Amino acid sequence: MKSQDIRKAYLDFFESKGHLIVPSAPIVLKDDPTLMFNNSGMAQFKEFFLGNGTPKSPRIADTQKCLRVSGKHNDLEDVGFDTYHHTMFEMLGNWSFGDYFKKEALAWAWEFLTEVLKLDKDRLYVSVFEGNPSENVPFDQDAFDIWKQYVSEDRIILGNKKDNFWEMGDQGPCGPCSEIHIDLRTDAERAAVSGRELVNADHPQVVEIWNNVFMEFNRKADGSLEKLPAQHVDTGMGFERLCMAMQSVTSNYDTDVFTPLIEKVEQITGKKYTNNEIKNISEEQNKTNIAIRVIVDHVRAVAFAIADGQLPSNTGAGYVIRRILRRAIRYGFTFLNTKEPFIYQLVEVLSNQMGAFFPEIVAQKNLVSNVIKEEEASFLRTLDQGLQLLENVVAETKGNEVSGEKAFELYDTFGFPKDLTALILKEKGMSFNEGEFEKSMQEQKNRSRAASEVSTEDWNVLVPGNVETFVGYDQTENEVKITRFRKVDSKKDGKLYQIVLDNTPFYPEGGGQVGDKGALVSANETIEIIDTKKENNLILHFAKSLPENVNGSFVAKVNADLRSHTASNHSATHLLHQALRSVLGTHVEQKGSLVAPNYLRFDFSHFAKVTDEELQKVEDFVNVRIQEQLPLIERRSIPFAQAIEEGAMALFGEKYGDNVRAIKFGESMELCGGIHVNNTADIWHFKITSEGAVAAGIRRVEAITNDAVKQFFAAQESALKEIKETLKNPQDVIKSVVSLQDENAKLKKQIEQLLKEKAKNLKGELASQLQNINGVDFLAVQVDLDANGAKDLAYELGQNKDNLFLVLATAADDKPMLTSYISKELVESKGLNAGQVVRELGKYIQGGGGGQPFFATAGGKNPGGIKEALEKAVEFVK
Repeated sequence: MKSQDIRKAYLDFFESKGHLIVPSAPIVLKDDPTLMFNNSGMAQFKEFFLGNGTPKSPRIADTQKCLRVSGKHNDLEDVGFDTYHHTMFEMLGNWSFGDYFKKEALAWAWEFLTEVLKLDKDRLYVSVFEGNPSENVPFDQDAFDIWKQYVSEDRIILGNKKDNFWEMGDQGPCGPCSEIHIDLRTDAERAAVSGRELVNADHPQVVEIWNNVFMEFNRKADGSLEKLPAQHVDTGMGFERLCMAMQSVTSNYDTDVFTPLIEKVEQITGKKYTNNEIKNISEEQNKTNIAIRVIVDHVRAVAFAIADGQLPSNTGAGYVIRRILRRAIRYGFTFLNTKEPFIYQLVEVLSNQMGAFFPEIVAQKNLVSNVIKEEEASFLRTLDQGLQLLENVVAETKGNEVSGEKAFELYDTFGFPKDLTALILKEKGMSFNEGEFEKSMQEQKNRSRAASEVSTEDWNVLVPGNVETFVGYDQTENEVKITRFRKVDSKKDGKLYQIVLDNTPFYPEGGGQVGDKGALVSANETIEIIDTKKENNLILHFAKSLPENVNGSFVAKVNADLRSHTASNHSATHLLHQALRSVLGTHVEQKGSLVAPNYLRFDFSHFAKVTDEELQKVEDFVNVRIQEQLPLIERRSIPFAQAIEEGAMALFGEKYGDNVRAIKFGESMELCGGIHVNNTADIWHFKITSEGAVAAGIRRVEAITNDAVKQFFAAQESALKEIKETLKNPQDVIKSVVSLQDENAKLKKQIEQLLKEKAKNLKGELASQLQNINGVDFLAVQVDLDANGAKDLAYELGQNKDNLFLVLATAADDKPMLTSYISKELVESKGLNAGQVVRELGKYIQGGGGGQPFFATAGGKNPGGIKEALEKAVEFVK
């Protein structure tokens, strides 16, 4: 069976069992602060397991895009080295929310594998939880008895807590699980060693393919377990591993999930991949195979993340995506000899393979390709820079071992991979200190972990079963009661309380809009609400303290000024989106936004700088819509399909329900859950403050509205007034400034000419000061020139000499600079290096620099160190 047929067979089977088939949620999570990425099939259903929401159906099935490259689930460093780990993978899943339980789940799993797919029963093993007396969790007798109906007892394996007890996190729903493993070895291998002995032993051909989790318990903060009010089933089957079993191969990479991508890499690079059946390959071929596996795996993760709205960046989820892509680029660079971007060409293949089931990869194909191509080009430049930096480190190293701290600096600051450093050093007969590297790495991890450490107490539930209501679209204050609260302690924010109300006017952070601030007010006290967020379908109000009487009645008051300014910016964002599509073209799509009270930020797809003329047109377009006084037309519960049919804009990477909220101002119509003005006139005025690139093919506009524009214009007026006064109040300010610029340009030219003449005059004076030391004409001296003058002078002095070693120091505007010139003959005959000279001497002026072996410069902060630097220079020739 082809992979597309296997996926379809799974979904058809569970649809026949009464399951609602739902699409995959985005791979990038935007409404769960506890996770960066969807790392399991159940992530999008957490609120149902926690009892904070009601699913569309008690039975659901899907295939979910998952990414495991951060936090607890991190397979990144295994990818490529074995045949069954991946960064992105598909997880086939079926769920029961308080409906069927173990009997049906296990029976259907066995039926699908053995009757629908007709896998060999003799190759299958199952496992059940052996129990944990210390936590008062018994042996899973029910699962054991159910499995005895289908397999002999010698194929039922008892598993410990690590293998057969699944937990959502340190706290929350959990329960025993029953796994299904398959033995794909040859008949001879199976006869020699029982597959039972190899289950959960990391054997590449005896692998887990399906896990049935039975959610029975809730893990509390103190580690104890309590029974959940309802029992749930959460299953996950590795799609790629299932394809391996169905296609009679012993590697996921030999299935048709990956072979088209591998063939494209072979075509581009001229390197050949050997499948898993071929044994005793050379070390070089093994490295080629690993590199190709890394590339075809990683491009899937990166492409789907970008399609879902997560661009590579230097922080958070974007940094993880950049790191995955750079790992792929580096493997190509090192082992496939690819020095030009090529991974972006795989997106077309991926789109053809998976587009039928995941339409986002087709719709976003051009953007994904362009972003990957630019990221490749950028990192290849970084690798070139890193190679030069590594050469410098090698030149400074005495002996054969480079400092581990230096190697870590290359890795941490410049993104230069550790194993590439090791490879290059090995070729030079050198190495780096692994212990020092790992120590530096651990110190950084400890700092990062300490900054993000959070301890969360259990919920104190005051009103069980309450369903929170959001009333913030209609009012900014309301009478409320607290239904639950808990304490959260973090290194970053200190001690805070999360408070849940029976109803709330506070808008939780989401859709780019920041969370509301305000207060809970009673007759006796006021509790400040410093932020509002949403987690697992609960609106959390953050406060530094709790009310004295948590059971009392309160008035929840949103900060109305901040709310109105935020609403103004949010509505302006919609108009901006419309304006950009009107002025630049309908290829423009929103790729990110931030809506705060003081400004708005809008990221969008566009592959050229937006010109000043285009920006003015965009600004004018929005302001015309403001002047038209367009009323807000809001539809709070409209079927998604109907909203799209009527022209509403939906964003890729967002998760929409069956019914959505549509916001319309004139011709602008978008799906949006945020807060908006009642009329565009309330925005007052729109002003763009900046435009620039944030990634390949992605531009960013920042803008202001309302009071911020008034303040902007007031500041501009004040600045103009100050300029007029400085210029003695001329009638024509612009003419006066242009005149000053012309005069300044003339004076600069005169100064440059004077400095050149000064350098020429100095040439003869300095030539007479040269000292011959060990056959080298040496001079280290401070001169009264700027950096350019020092360069000209150095080249003038070296023009007719083949044994000159020169160090010139300057201190124009109290900025010390060292310039080193060494005749090329000396570089070759004596191994002198101007770059090494300035790096060493630069320490005395608290700076550094570099350049070529015959000419280099270093800037610093301490002019007082020039004298000592010049005195030390002579040691290079002595």
